Amino acid sequence: MSTLFTAAVATLVFCAPGSPGGDGDSNIFMDQFAKAAVASAGWSSGSLAAIYDSTEQGGITKLATSSAVMAFVPYPFYVEHASKLHLKPLAQAEVMDVGTQERWTLVGKAGGATGSQSMAGYTILSVAGYAPDFVRRAALGGWPVPAEVKIEATTQILKALRRAAAGEPVLVLLDQTQAKAVPTLPFAGQLKTLAQSPPLPVALVAVVDDRLSEARAKAFQNGLLKLGSIPADADTLVFLHLKGFVLPQLP
Repeated sequence: MSTLFTAAVATLVFCAPGSPGGDGDSNIFMDQFAKAAVASAGWSSGSLAAIYDSTEQGGITKLATSSAVMAFVPYPFYVEHASKLHLKPLAQAEVMDVGTQERWTLVGKAGGATGSQSMAGYTILSVAGYAPDFVRRAALGGWPVPAEVKIEATTQILKALRRAAAGEPVLVLLDQTQAKAVPTLPFAGQLKTLAQSPPLPVALVAVVDDRLSEARAKAFQNGLLKLGSIPADADTLVFLHLKGFVLPQLP
């Protein structure tokens, strides 16, 4: 691990597995965010680039490059990869209509599985399914998931809920926004909540592998904390569905 002392352009990698849109679709918003964050942090103009990847493996590959000094990732990705990638949280995102923390909810068919002992043959589907450690240890840490239960990633949450309601051996782990929409479904009465996580961070900005000096990391952290209060940067944050940042509040 080496600290980045050169004047080369550093990179902030946004990795959001399962999010809609291709990598190129968000480039303009990434650029705007990088410029606003650099200005707020007091870094020199043009010293930070920001890139986006909507896949887990793509994000990991980008974060492996020496220029990738920071990551902006959802909490499931952080739990799954923080140790291997040596991620050190700088700030926690405040997401519009969600906040800085959210609860994850496990949903199944009413009258179906009722606990660990009745989950044999089931599969848990979730947008966070790419991060089984997150599912087992964080989202469902208080509701032990048998080792033989499969965990799979899906972006087709409505289809997954229909499968559960129809009696297929699937359970669906929902983020806070998805869970709020369940009562509006015409088949909501066929579903029931099985478990709910404690409040967990939504997303984090973290230093990668000590590639930033402590001074520069601290300056960037302070810059992020100020962003939400800078009117000129409000549009930039809105496009990324953000309200601002707070200090990390990890479980």
